[in-house]
Parts: sequence; structure tokens; C-alpha cells
Amino acid sequence: MKRCLLFPLLAVLMAFNLSAQNDKKQFMVFGVAFYNLENLFDTINNNGKYDLEFSPEGSRQWNSEKYWSKINNLAYCISKMTTQTTPMGPAVIGVSEIENKSVLDDLVRAEAIRKWHLQVVHHDSPDRRGVDVGLLYNPRLFKVVDVTNHTLFIPGYESFRTRDQMCVTGVLGGDTVSVIVNHWPSRLGGQERSSYLREAAADLSKHIADSLWAIRPNQGVIIMGDLNDDPQDRSCALSLGAKKEMKGVAPHGFYNPWWSMLDKGIGTLAYKGQWNLFDQIIISGTLLKQNNAPLQYWKCQVNNFDFLFDTKGTRQGYPLRTYSGGSWLDGYSDHFPTEIFLIKERK
Repeated sequence: MKRCLLFPLLAVLMAFNLSAQNDKKQFMVFGVAFYNLENLFDTINNNGKYDLEFSPEGSRQWNSEKYWSKINNLAYCISKMTTQTTPMGPAVIGVSEIENKSVLDDLVRAEAIRKWHLQVVHHDSPDRRGVDVGLLYNPRLFKVVDVTNHTLFIPGYESFRTRDQMCVTGVLGGDTVSVIVNHWPSRLGGQERSSYLREAAADLSKHIADSLWAIRPNQGVIIMGDLNDDPQDRSCALSLGAKKEMKGVAPHGFYNPWWSMLDKGIGTLAYKGQWNLFDQIIISGTLLKQNNAPLQYWKCQVNNFDFLFDTKGTRQGYPLRTYSGGSWLDGYSDHFPTEIFLIKERK
């Protein structure tokens, strides 16, 4: 009974008036975020040469002091992902570059966010470095009902290994929503030469979405992750078909709000003086107002908080990462987190 009463109470707490609308309707607001945690490894070498670097004996001298400092830094950043209408932070946070479930368990128990009682969804991927994707969620806002994991196979490249795509289906604001968490293949070997790998990853995400719609045609689908491509690149714009403009996006199409954000010079990571926006949260047409969605997209933002910026040296103005040039910076990540907000009218 307590759990049944809790969600309506939260809905009241998060209700607000959209002053831009004449009818002053009241809405519930839900944050959905993504954060690349940049090599969140524990200190135990259990993956041979791939894990040695993040151990006390490795080149980074990765010890308990550094590990817990990173955990607390990341938790502090997540704790700041609150707004007046989302006082308990995002309902859902997709994450990447994590070694295992235990590092996420440590993260959600960190003092800065412990009070939210976030839960963890994790799956061990076949990635050679041993990094995975995962999902953190607030059980008072999002109820998980199903989890599936999908391996990317490249025809003719049998030795290829990368992160699995995790699809978490749950109930948010009374509506069914599936979140597909990704970390697409890197640009190793060059952007153009490796593009076909990310295009294949986009095809897989689209296939997952189509499979979901075959069962529940009206449900919302969110594709998020470090896509290692920008919104205008072939994987996002052509393979996935995510549009720059919301107008005309069909229910089973996709809208990419980050395209316009990058056009304004706002990114999530920087390399050689150029900003990219790899950390995207792409919304299906079934979450758009124009398609009469009950739970619908409202807005997006890059959570580039002041404390996340490096203030020294050649990386001044870039994300304050954990290491740079082999030196421990005691930072957060080389990516900024991103977030979208979904709203639903209170009846």
C-alpha cells in the first residue's frame, strides 16, 4: 500500500504550470539522462592485460583512494542533476564505460545520491576491454518490467566484439517506455573507415525499436548513449533516420534534438579544439506532442556544470577528466552528461 500511494504523492510534488500555455495545464516532469563515466573500473585485475592498467600495479597506479574519489565525484555530479520540477534528479540514467555491476552498486550508495535509493540494471558485454553499459533508475518514478540485451554481429568480421545494447522496458508516468542504452563502436582507424560499424549499431537499435512496436505500437522508445558519432553523421541521420526537425516525424520515426544543440557550438566532449556531441538521447515519434503522445518530449540540455570544466593547461575549457597525459587529475569524465525532460498532463 505504501508503494501504491508513493507515486501519486510524487506526481503532486512534481506538478507544475507551463506558463507559456494559455490553459495553464498541470504537468508531471521526468528527467531521462545519459552519462559516459569514463573508465569506471575497480582496482582488481580480472581481465588480464586489458585490466592491468586499472590496478595498483598498472601504469595508472589505480588504487582505492583514486577509485573512491572518482565514485564520489561522479555521484556529486549526478546529485546536481536536479531542477525545480525534478527535485529527486532523473528518473532514469543510462551509463557507459563501466567495468561491472559492483562499481555501479558503489556509485548508487555514495553519500551524495544515497537518499534517492537508485537501483541498477547491468549486463556483462563481450567487449574486449570489459566495459559495459548500464542503467540507474529511481524505483519511485520508473518501474522496470523487462530487460533484454542485444549483441552486435558484423558479417564477415567474426572476431568483432563491442558493447551489447541494453533495452530496459518500464513504466514511467503510467506509460510504457523502453530505453535502449548504447555505446557504439569507436572511431579507431578513422571516422570514415569505421563508420560502417556504427551504422550497423544504428540498424540494430532500429531493429530493437521495431520489435517493440510490433508488440505495443504506441509505446515510447528512447535510444541513448555514447554513439561515437554526431547527430548529422550517417549512423544517426541515415541508418537510424533521426531527424533534425520535430515537424513531420512519424510515430515510428525518431527526433534528434541534439543536432540543433551542436549547431550552436554546444558539445559533450572536445578533441583538438573541436566539440562533438556523441552523448545523445534520441526520442521516438510516439513521444511527441504532434502525434498525440500522453507522455511527451519537452526539452533537452547538456549538464555542463561549471565544476565539470578543466581550468588548466591545454585542456582548459574541456571536460575535467580523470587522467590526462598519464597524470591523475582527480576529475569526473571526459564527457558531459546529457538529459531530456518528458512531461505528462495531470488529469
